[in-house]
Amino acid sequence: MIMRIFQVVVRPGKEAAFANFFHNTAIPLMQGTKGIVNVLPGAPRAESPREFSFVMIWESLEALKAFAGEDYASPHIDPAEAELVESRSIKHYDLVAP
Repeated sequence: MIMRIFQVVVRPGKEAAFANFFHNTAIPLMQGTKGIVNVLPGAPRAESPREFSFVMIWESLEALKAFAGEDYASPHIDPAEAELVESRSIKHYDLVAP
Protein backbone atom coordinates (compact mmCIF):
# COMPACT_ATOMS: atom_id res chain seq x y z
CA MET A 1 0.00 0.00 0.00
CA ILE A 2 1.05 3.57 -0.67
CA MET A 3 0.68 6.44 1.79
CA ARG A 4 0.22 9.77 0.01
CA ILE A 5 0.48 12.98 2.04
CA PHE A 6 -0.86 16.07 0.31
CA GLN A 7 -0.45 19.44 2.02
CA VAL A 8 -1.80 22.85 1.01
CA VAL A 9 -1.06 26.34 2.27
CA VAL A 10 -3.95 28.66 1.46
CA ARG A 11 -3.53 32.29 0.38
CA PRO A 12 -4.10 34.78 3.22
CA GLY A 13 -7.77 35.69 3.49
CA LYS A 14 -8.88 32.59 1.57
CA GLU A 15 -9.14 30.27 4.56
CA ALA A 16 -12.96 30.21 4.73
CA ALA A 17 -13.37 29.70 0.98
CA PHE A 18 -10.85 26.87 0.98
CA ALA A 19 -12.41 25.30 4.08
CA ASN A 20 -15.74 25.22 2.25
CA PHE A 21 -14.12 23.56 -0.78
CA PHE A 22 -12.18 21.14 1.45
CA HIS A 23 -15.19 19.95 3.45
CA ASN A 24 -17.85 20.00 0.74
CA THR A 25 -15.90 18.97 -2.37
CA ALA A 26 -12.42 17.56 -1.71
CA ILE A 27 -13.18 15.22 1.20
CA PRO A 28 -16.27 13.61 -0.40
CA LEU A 29 -14.42 13.30 -3.73
CA MET A 30 -11.42 11.54 -2.19
CA GLN A 31 -13.58 9.30 0.00
CA GLY A 32 -15.37 8.07 -3.12
CA THR A 33 -12.25 7.51 -5.23
CA LYS A 34 -11.62 3.96 -6.40
CA GLY A 35 -8.37 2.53 -5.06
CA ILE A 36 -8.29 4.55 -1.84
CA VAL A 37 -8.39 2.43 1.29
CA ASN A 38 -8.57 5.33 3.75
CA VAL A 39 -8.64 9.13 3.73
CA LEU A 40 -7.56 11.17 6.74
CA PRO A 41 -8.26 14.87 6.16
CA GLY A 42 -6.50 17.42 8.34
CA ALA A 43 -7.87 20.92 8.99
CA PRO A 44 -5.86 23.89 10.27
CA ARG A 45 -4.84 24.39 13.87
CA ALA A 46 -4.14 27.69 15.63
CA GLU A 47 -0.38 27.41 15.00
CA SER A 48 -0.89 26.74 11.27
CA PRO A 49 -4.15 28.51 10.34
CA ARG A 50 -3.66 28.31 6.56
CA GLU A 51 -2.55 24.66 6.28
CA PHE A 52 -4.76 21.76 5.22
CA SER A 53 -3.71 18.19 4.49
CA PHE A 54 -4.81 14.77 3.35
CA VAL A 55 -3.22 11.47 4.27
CA MET A 56 -4.50 8.93 1.78
CA ILE A 57 -3.85 5.21 1.83
CA TRP A 58 -3.93 3.73 -1.67
CA GLU A 59 -4.26 0.01 -2.28
CA SER A 60 -1.38 0.08 -4.79
CA LEU A 61 0.81 2.30 -6.92
CA GLU A 62 -1.22 1.17 -9.93
CA ALA A 63 -4.44 2.44 -8.30
CA LEU A 64 -2.78 5.77 -7.52
CA LYS A 65 -1.53 6.07 -11.11
CA ALA A 66 -5.03 5.27 -12.41
CA PHE A 67 -6.25 8.33 -10.48
CA ALA A 68 -3.33 10.77 -10.87
CA GLY A 69 -1.60 9.51 -14.00
CA GLU A 70 2.05 8.66 -14.55
CA ASP A 71 3.02 12.03 -13.06
CA TYR A 72 1.55 11.01 -9.70
CA ALA A 73 4.48 12.60 -7.82
CA SER A 74 3.32 16.10 -8.81
CA PRO A 75 0.60 17.67 -6.65
CA HIS A 76 -2.50 18.12 -8.78
CA ILE A 77 -5.24 20.47 -7.67
CA ASP A 78 -8.80 20.99 -8.77
CA PRO A 79 -9.21 24.13 -10.91
CA ALA A 80 -11.80 25.35 -8.39
CA GLU A 81 -9.11 25.57 -5.70
CA ALA A 82 -6.24 26.97 -7.79
CA GLU A 83 -6.92 30.63 -6.95
CA LEU A 84 -7.13 29.79 -3.24
CA VAL A 85 -3.82 27.95 -2.93
CA GLU A 86 -0.47 29.61 -2.21
CA SER A 87 1.60 26.41 -2.22
CA ARG A 88 1.22 22.65 -2.13
CA SER A 89 3.39 19.61 -1.58
CA ILE A 90 3.06 15.89 -1.94
CA LYS A 91 5.02 12.94 -0.57
CA HIS A 92 4.67 9.20 -1.02
CA TYR A 93 5.69 6.36 1.28
CA ASP A 94 5.32 2.61 1.41
CA LEU A 95 2.87 1.92 4.21
CA VAL A 96 4.38 -0.11 7.03
CA ALA A 97 1.83 -2.27 8.81
CA PRO A 98 2.10 -2.29 12.61
